[in-house]
Amino acid sequence: MITVGIESTAHTFGVGIVEDEEVVINQKSMYRPEKGGIHPGKASEHHYANAVNTLKNALNSSNVDKEEIDSIAFSQGPGIPQCLQIGGVTARSLSEALNIPLVGVNHCVSHIEIGKKETGVRDPVTLYVAGGNSQVIGAAGGRYRVFGETLDIAIGNAIDKVARKIGIPHPGGPELEKLAEKGEKFIELPYVVKGMDFSYSGLVTKVQRLLEKHNKEDICYSFQEHAFAMLVEATERAMAHTGKKEVLITGGVAANKRLNQMMETMAEERGATSAKSPLKYCMDNGAMIAYTGQKMLENGLKTDLKESGIRPGWRTEQVNIPWL
Repeated sequence: MITVGIESTAHTFGVGIVEDEEVVINQKSMYRPEKGGIHPGKASEHHYANAVNTLKNALNSSNVDKEEIDSIAFSQGPGIPQCLQIGGVTARSLSEALNIPLVGVNHCVSHIEIGKKETGVRDPVTLYVAGGNSQVIGAAGGRYRVFGETLDIAIGNAIDKVARKIGIPHPGGPELEKLAEKGEKFIELPYVVKGMDFSYSGLVTKVQRLLEKHNKEDICYSFQEHAFAMLVEATERAMAHTGKKEVLITGGVAANKRLNQMMETMAEERGATSAKSPLKYCMDNGAMIAYTGQKMLENGLKTDLKESGIRPGWRTEQVNIPWL
């Protein structure tokens, strides 16, 4: 079976092709704002302008003809509505034109599934950390359950807010990480963990106010130490609660080396294992949508055209996962 996957939840319009659950091609076009964060209207304009060429390039690079495609998967949610609309229209058009099944995929679930496939973990507690999402997730009762999550802004959003205040363009994570590696002074900052939930708004506000009093290297170092410690604490509590012995980090922020070091230390102390999604699948991409969509179709799940509207607020735990 050959499945084309279309990703368009935020700044990335991606097309991935999967054959029999193996990735054939993974291509994308990314919107990069001139300043500030992601502007929904401009991001959707980017997707509209680049959708056809990205799809054509993926098909040409993979030597897959349109007639060989067996199914279409697309990111139905959660995400930015204007961006989701472009991916949805593209997927529905292909499905109708080629008369092949359509399947709407939950973006968060696809990050978990591609991470499990690539790392070999079987039943992890997953820390999903990205620009718009920060959740501690584990499988239970045929679904992925959210055991903890941000109470306000996601860790990726928090990083970008601090980066913009320093003067780092979007995406700010890689450069902020480099500055943090040069930091030497630990500055006490707000630390908010409530059970398995956590909060970043107070931390970000405090950091922005302290930038005039401390050098940016120390600020970035201290910010990372506090922010990531919250995530690791919440993840460890979920592992203790569920008894699971594997942890998987996925999403864009999973690329951060310091976060992975802290998680590996926690897992080792618990006699557990820690894994991270490969970098090419940490960022939003079409391959994870195609792979998850193919698994859904193999388990009898597909999306009728009348039910294929976007779902910007689609929660992780609302998705039935029959293969768990």
